[in-house]
Order: sequence, then structure tokens, then C-alpha cells
Amino acid sequence: MKNPNRRFKDSIYEQFARIGKAVSSPNRLELLDLLCQGEKTVESLARETGLTIANASQHLQILRAARLVDAEREGYYVKYRLADQMVCQFIHAMRVLAENRLAEVEMIKRRFLKNKEGMEPVDRNVLLQRVREGAVTLLDVRPEDEYRAGHIPGALSVPLNQLEKLLSELPREQEIVAYCRGPYCVLAVEAVEMLRKFGFKAIRLEGGIQDWRAMGFALDALSAPAI
Repeated sequence: MKNPNRRFKDSIYEQFARIGKAVSSPNRLELLDLLCQGEKTVESLARETGLTIANASQHLQILRAARLVDAEREGYYVKYRLADQMVCQFIHAMRVLAENRLAEVEMIKRRFLKNKEGMEPVDRNVLLQRVREGAVTLLDVRPEDEYRAGHIPGALSVPLNQLEKLLSELPREQEIVAYCRGPYCVLAVEAVEMLRKFGFKAIRLEGGIQDWRAMGFALDALSAPAI
């Protein structure tokens, strides 16, 4: 028979392990990262992750059982959202830990960005000051619903799938800085490549809104302009 102290410790760590088991899948980590951008339907999450709807739903049920996400039915659709902003903080902290402890993360990133122009790191403090001065045009190239849920102050909403048809409305005399969901989101990479192809001076802001928030910067929601 275990003594009461040992039973207490085992029971506590068993509960902690529920979180570890829930985030032990790469697919579930990506689902949580996407939900950090705002609430989404199963269909939207499946499309973004390349999963079938049934597979995405199964992963979401595991996350829900671990109390990491909540769900609510709206008409024919079920929308998922994070149970708490602490989940985003946890995902961000785990990402930073992996970046600092796993050399493979940097190797994979460098391989992907090799020979891609405009991917140099941008100082966030300098960027914010330049946005305030009107010296650069800051583009949020995520889907509009994510922009509305929270975005960097002064950013224009130009979703990647609309960028090409909105090029004529962008200033050619200013540098353009594009950002998306974070350092491993490829939307801003594709946006910068497209902008440079059409003769714009464009660079990528590596971090996303979670990095922005983690550094103590405020976000805007709903009110900032869209093209």
C-alpha cells in the first residue's frame, strides 16, 4: 500500500501528464497554434492543417478532454476556441524552449528560408516606431477573422489570397512589412515573395501576435483599417 503522501504526489502528476499527452501530437500543437489566432470551425481547422474533418475533430476532442479548448455550436457549425489565454502562453513558452534546446529547429528554418530575400529579422521596437511615423506599411496577411480577433496596431488587413488583386492600392514609395501567425507560418513568406516579384520593397516580420503580446506590446481588435 502506498502511503498517503505518495498517493497524493502520483495523483497530482498524473493530472499534469494529461496536458503532456494532449500536446504530444504535432497535429494537435498546430491546431492549438491556429486557435491562438482566434476561434475557428472544425472545417476551417481541417483545411488549414491538411487533415480530414474527421481526423481534425478527433484531435480536437482530445484537446477538449484535457480542458485546453472549448466548443460551441453555431447553427450547422461547431466553433472551437482556446479554454484560456494561458494555453497560448504555454504553447509560446514551449516553442521558445524548443528553439533554445533543439538545434534542429533552427536548422529546419534556415533550410526553408535559404535564398529567400526579405526574410531578415525586424526589430519590433523600431518597427512600431516606423509604423507610427508612417515610414512603413505594415500588412497582416492572415485571414480577416484572425485580424479582427487581434492584430498589431497600425496594420492593414490584406489576406494572402487577396494580396495580388490589391497590389495597386499599396504604396510603392514605402517599404512594406508583412507578418502572419509567427516564425513558422509561411503566409508572410509567400506575401513577401509576391510583393518583391511585382517590384515592391518588402520584408517579413518574423514574429506573430503571440510574440508581440509576450513582449508586452498591446494588440488592437476590430478597429484598425483594412484595405
